[in-house]
Amino acid sequence: MLRRPSSFFQTLICCLAGLVLVMLASGAKAAESTAYSNERLTAVLLTAEDGVRPDASTLSGALYVDLSESWKTYWRSPGEVGYPLTIDWAGSENILDAEIFWPTPKRFVAFEVENYGYETQVVFPLRIALERPGEPARLTAQVGLLTCAEICVPENFELALDLPSGDGIDAEVAEEIARAVSTLPGDGSEIGLQVQSTSLSNELLQVSLRKDGGFSEDPSVFPDLGESGAFGAPEYDYAIDGSGVTVSLPVLSMPEDAPPLQLVVATPEGAAEFAPEISEAAVPTAGPGLFWVLGLAFLGGLILNIMPCVLPVLSIKLTSAMSMRDKSPARIRTGFLASGFGVLSFMWALALVLVSIRAAGGSVGWGIQFQSPVFLALMMSIMVLFAANMAGLFEITLPQGLMTRLSRADGSPGIAGDFATGALAAVLATPCSAPFLGTAVTIALAGATPLTFAIFTALGLGLALPYFLVALLPSLVSALPRPGRWMLVVKWVLAGLLLATAAWLSFVLLRISGGLTVAIVLAVLVLAVFVVHRHRSGGQALGIVALLLAVAVATPAVLQRPQTDISQALASGPWTAWQPQAIAEHVAAGQTVFVDVTADWCLTCKTNKTLVLNRAPVSDLLASDAVLAMQADWTRPNDSILKYLQDNGRFGIPFNIVYGPAAPEGIALPEILTAQQVVDAIAAAGAGN
Repeated sequence: MLRRPSSFFQTLICCLAGLVLVMLASGAKAAESTAYSNERLTAVLLTAEDGVRPDASTLSGALYVDLSESWKTYWRSPGEVGYPLTIDWAGSENILDAEIFWPTPKRFVAFEVENYGYETQVVFPLRIALERPGEPARLTAQVGLLTCAEICVPENFELALDLPSGDGIDAEVAEEIARAVSTLPGDGSEIGLQVQSTSLSNELLQVSLRKDGGFSEDPSVFPDLGESGAFGAPEYDYAIDGSGVTVSLPVLSMPEDAPPLQLVVATPEGAAEFAPEISEAAVPTAGPGLFWVLGLAFLGGLILNIMPCVLPVLSIKLTSAMSMRDKSPARIRTGFLASGFGVLSFMWALALVLVSIRAAGGSVGWGIQFQSPVFLALMMSIMVLFAANMAGLFEITLPQGLMTRLSRADGSPGIAGDFATGALAAVLATPCSAPFLGTAVTIALAGATPLTFAIFTALGLGLALPYFLVALLPSLVSALPRPGRWMLVVKWVLAGLLLATAAWLSFVLLRISGGLTVAIVLAVLVLAVFVVHRHRSGGQALGIVALLLAVAVATPAVLQRPQTDISQALASGPWTAWQPQAIAEHVAAGQTVFVDVTADWCLTCKTNKTLVLNRAPVSDLLASDAVLAMQADWTRPNDSILKYLQDNGRFGIPFNIVYGPAAPEGIALPEILTAQQVVDAIAAAGAGN
């Protein structure tokens, strides 16, 4: 009687084979049938035991088949031609049942059709159940199989052996059975292999696979719909990061009473067997194409130019552009090219850092540098100095100093200053999320290193496009108004915007490092502005200012705050503490759950709250008994939040998702929310309630 393998019996066979380590009997010899042999194959029936132990209810055996060169035999689902191995145990004594296990097959082409089977040598493990445990047994196996080379020859032969009472174990045979068991497909967990979705029609089988670390080569997919099921050659459609693939196999033959579909998937790292649920809908392709992803990244970068966090730096460049309207086209072109390459350089540096962290086993995400208090203090220092310079409180004129390059925003700034302005715009863009950006960044941070750099380059090109357009058409600058007294008002307004940015950064630093750290950093920055204001002519104050800036940046590192979890700190109003493990329980109880992953440094998150989440009708829904509103704060590093984002295919925020009885897997919302989107998602997730 033939049955498909189960993990329980595989484990049992391994245990039986492993008994050799503790039950070796000196001089013991495994029971072995007389070999059947011809010019095509040699076959032997073996058992690890040379006798039946008094307490034995099962035996560990194997059918060994050694095939001659170029000859093959077939798997349990052979393909368009052929038939599988069969064993009839009629005539056996004291045998209740016998189960055959199928090693992972290979794909080969015979007579121009696809077939699944074995070549050279194959060992079929057997689990033999005794009708009367502990008593002698006789095995009589009527074996039928098909061997093929240039021609196909049916093989039918009998193998028999007697097992008297005894307790001997043969080490070599037990090890060979264990090796055969190791070739049986597992459940995929050890190699990180999953079947995400499967669709089957009369014309096509599609299987969506995902594997941790990606696929080093095309996986072999062996579908089993019984002996009469047959499939054509596979086609592969890979996700852009290589971690997922959709395998499509044309259906050549579909039996009317087909058993449930079984799949064996083989990779160089191992094989796994699945019994997937069948969907009537076509499986979506595993992922977007490269040019599509690069296009998304470019559009996302372009949209970042109008996000709130980038506007202060763009305003600095606008002021610089107005001051340069009377300069030569060559100087204008050079300055704006430098700014554009400043954007790209930061993106490349950021990609390098993220790839390095990932290679070292760390977790990465979009905007995570804003979780660093040292980085926040550095950005506060730059914003305050830019604002003070914009307001005319100081003017450093040393052309050889770095501070000169960073602080000048009028007159004719040097190339280094233009470069720094572009880099600063890119730095301040990273806490923002925008349409198209989330998908591109997710693929970049999950993909291979070349793909990461390609996507970040496209993102940088989109963000730098305004600079490159002016560099291409420097005459655009001449269309700006001529400098005049009105520019003083504009500069004060822009200085106010920069101070507002610094205030926002100080609030984020307050949440991360506490009030004492923020107070010291602000006091040091005020002192630095006072020093440069008193020494407007420049040079002698540079050393003192540099020292004060170093103190401001180092303060958060010295006054480190304990890494308490602040993801629970927003449990006020309609919001409850974020408990991802409780989401399924609430959904099972019939409740709708709205999850908001946010951070104080995420201005897009703040915009969503101000314009959508904190306003009716959304705020009324979130406060109602029908909806449980959970909020997770990612202001500080939190591995569980990052893992939650990554599990949902995201590496940045804002991230909002709605769960409910009609959507237990969740309905993810776009980065920029509208009230209608939220209302519709809540209604869809709780449909029927």
